[in-house]
Amino acid sequence: MSNGAVGTVTASCVRRAPERHGKSRDTSVSGALRVLGASNPSSNPGAGSKEIVNCLILNISKISEVRQFAEGSPCKQTQGPLEYPESVLNFTERSTKHGYISDEHTVLTEDGYILTVFHMRSRENCSRQPGRPLILMHGLLMSSDTWLDAGPGASLAYLLADACFDLWLGNIRGNCYGRRHATLDPDADHEFWDFSVDEMGAYDVPAIVDHVLNQTGSDRVDYIGYSQGGGEMLIMCSERPSLCNRVRTFIAVAPATRLTHSKSWTLRVLFNVLRLTGDFLGWFRFKELFPKGGVGQILLSHLCQYDVLLEMICRGSLSMVDSEHEGSIKAETLKVVHANFPSGTSVRTFVRYGQALRSEGYRKMDYGEERNLKLYGVATPPYHNISAVTIPTVIVYGRNDYIIDRKDVEWLANSLPNVLQIVEVCDPMWNHFDFMYSQHTKAMVFPTVLKYLTRASDS
Repeated sequence: MSNGAVGTVTASCVRRAPERHGKSRDTSVSGALRVLGASNPSSNPGAGSKEIVNCLILNISKISEVRQFAEGSPCKQTQGPLEYPESVLNFTERSTKHGYISDEHTVLTEDGYILTVFHMRSRENCSRQPGRPLILMHGLLMSSDTWLDAGPGASLAYLLADACFDLWLGNIRGNCYGRRHATLDPDADHEFWDFSVDEMGAYDVPAIVDHVLNQTGSDRVDYIGYSQGGGEMLIMCSERPSLCNRVRTFIAVAPATRLTHSKSWTLRVLFNVLRLTGDFLGWFRFKELFPKGGVGQILLSHLCQYDVLLEMICRGSLSMVDSEHEGSIKAETLKVVHANFPSGTSVRTFVRYGQALRSEGYRKMDYGEERNLKLYGVATPPYHNISAVTIPTVIVYGRNDYIIDRKDVEWLANSLPNVLQIVEVCDPMWNHFDFMYSQHTKAMVFPTVLKYLTRASDS
């Protein structure tokens, strides 16, 4: 379907089983107080809440004690005072723990960024040779670890590995697996952070596609891009059309392009504040945002191990950004989420999204008239040429997604020349984070993904 109305379908719905959780340690109010340093936890719930707040304030200074990373593995935290297995393991350790085979690859981009890519496949039930390589690309402030957070039987990565796909999970510059450069030090050289999603699409994704093709000997790959990962593929095709032809099928999951109709007021405020203050922050060499290992991420990761804080702080932090969807994300998943999220990016990336809120199309980064003239030859930044995205494309979105609105999805579908289908997840409460964290992905999303990947393999 091209340049017109594109048909929308909804995935089949199934009845859901009730959620059950077990407890393996003291996650009560008193347990939370003890780890925060309260000597005499009160039995009074109201008093206990006050003690928690007081202990949080008094113990923030102690967070630095657990801001350490294992040598050679920038995304692995050393085990801190709270022990939760999934939250202290890196990608290969987590996937191996659940019986999958994975190995680590290093990719160098044309402009010198060093990225870690993980190769993952099932250890069992796949006696035949792995199928066509499939790249999974994460969203903003995420990493390859995010694809594992919902766990076996729910996470899209595990489901695809069980279906015997040859998975390659990418990372982009600026997150914890992409915080290296051939010549620049991210902690000392502020130039390291002079990038946005435009460079991710123009350099990172092409380098990963090239690497996967070289490693597998395949002529083409399939690609699933979630949120920012979907927008990056569009940029690659706009800037590198020859590589675009090496992608067989593109499944865009809640793709982030223009954000004109986004209903997330938290993100709208944050993006707009950074859009207005990005240059000012740059003068003070403040160019990195929300790194893994930062005080906020470490604090959330540790507090989310306690049931008394789980709903208010951990689920609440997600619903501040996206809509609520009761019963979708398990408590055990929430305890893992903030061990890997946020994973870091540049201030400029947020500035770029602030500009996307005000754009009627998928426009390149606006650097101001003078620099625009030098980079683009025009005073106003041009739009990405998404008409060059000739890959057969499937777009999947949620009706209750407050970040990527349906109107922006429909605009994208009508702008692309080769959209096979737009698929609305049948659950009317399905939101943006559900694609990564929901316990119902196997029923709500996986059938659509499998359908179009299988169709591509057979063609």
